[in-house]
Amino acid sequence: MRLLLAALSHETNTFSPVPTPRERFCRTGGALLEGQAAIDFYRDTGTCLGGFLKVAEEAGAAVTMSIAAHAPPSGKVEAAAYEGFCDSICAAVAAGGHDGILLDLHGAMVAEGFDDGEGELVRRIRAIDGTTPIAIAYDMHANVHANMVEGPVVTCGYHTYPHVDQAETAERAARILLRVLAGEVKPTTAWARAPMLPHVMAQGTHAFPNRELQALCAGWEASGRALAASLYVGFPHADIEYAGLSAVVTTDDDPAEAQAMVAELIDFAWKARQDFTFRPEPLAESVARAKAAGATRADLPVVLLDHYDNCASGGTMDTTETLAEILRQGLEDVAFFGLCDPEAVAACQAAGIGATVTLALGGKLPMPALPQSSRPLTVTGTVKTISAGTFVTKAGLSPGLKVYMGPTVVLDTGAVEIVLVTRQIEPVSPDMFRILGIEPRDKRYLAIKSRVHWRAALGPLAREIVECAGIGVCTSDYGQLTFRNVRRPIYPLDPGANGPTL
Repeated sequence: MRLLLAALSHETNTFSPVPTPRERFCRTGGALLEGQAAIDFYRDTGTCLGGFLKVAEEAGAAVTMSIAAHAPPSGKVEAAAYEGFCDSICAAVAAGGHDGILLDLHGAMVAEGFDDGEGELVRRIRAIDGTTPIAIAYDMHANVHANMVEGPVVTCGYHTYPHVDQAETAERAARILLRVLAGEVKPTTAWARAPMLPHVMAQGTHAFPNRELQALCAGWEASGRALAASLYVGFPHADIEYAGLSAVVTTDDDPAEAQAMVAELIDFAWKARQDFTFRPEPLAESVARAKAAGATRADLPVVLLDHYDNCASGGTMDTTETLAEILRQGLEDVAFFGLCDPEAVAACQAAGIGATVTLALGGKLPMPALPQSSRPLTVTGTVKTISAGTFVTKAGLSPGLKVYMGPTVVLDTGAVEIVLVTRQIEPVSPDMFRILGIEPRDKRYLAIKSRVHWRAALGPLAREIVECAGIGVCTSDYGQLTFRNVRRPIYPLDPGANGPTL
């Protein structure tokens, strides 16, 4: 048995000013991973490719690895990059000789010229090879289009947010594919959308309603009622027609049962639509509340979430308003992670460890999609740490994966240790602090540019959680954004929107 593997993963925030060229998909900071180098990089990691490789190797399959292209969220994928990636994957398909195809795709990729980046790729693959079975692992934030789910034999979506089940999702998809190849099952799929844009801050599987929706899906899979059942909360910061929540269920040759499960998921989600909303509070009030919570020293820190600027949802990671408010209100013993500011990193490197520097941090990327952009923040501090920014994740998201933050420094104001990075990266792991000489457990406050993923590994360290509405293209205030392309009416943009018709 011979299996073809490939990955093309990007979550596109169409409001983000951060460009997405080919280089952004080079995970190690060097060349794009492909072939044996990609196999070696992803084997035994908690990633989708790691899960595919595990199942393939257990089955004794020969593996052909095409490209492994993963980029952190940002603006639309540049046309040249997208076309090049599709050409590479399609060339591997055209070479033939494969019994099955396993794809690691995100599901919310928007390329220049294509709102449905994954669906267009699948369409091109099917135009070359209309018969070889395909299995796809999708992110829970997929914005589903027909070509994404109707062309493949089977698709599986993550059941957890934070996404700690990436490898397990890929394993489920791959094992179904093996059953198809063995003639044991005949997949049939039903799917539907709901006219709703769930707020990302209300999508976590630690709470109602997504916890219960994902439990339904996992239960149906475990019982055998469904081969695969996925509730996709969608990615709301993609201003495309079909952004939003959807459900996809695959059964063993039972279309009526697949449709019944889809209807149950969609009905549940629609009835819980108010619980998928989020209401921010003014920034000054949030920081004051955090300051009061940390006034008494305790064993664990208060966590402040600068969630409007989460680069894992396409944020610039250079907005300064939350940091400025922390400094203004005089919080002490704070670790702030962080700001993506290559110029500031270079200045600190040139000055050297122990040097005192005064720098204008952040606020360098304009954000025309918002009513206002961030402003640089002038800070004086001591260069405490200079690091290459490379580590292996031990827990939480993607364990075993080697991570490249790029050159990284810590600038210490005396009250706040500010992490400055050269590549946008969400602070989700204690390891990211520890390689910089910061023990997160020992801080009074952790201020991080994150929304939900931090819960996987940093969550157990939080004494209290305070959500801070700064400035950024990941805003949870939909009123700050102008949606021109998403279908209307849609909830909560249109509170009186009618429910789905199934």
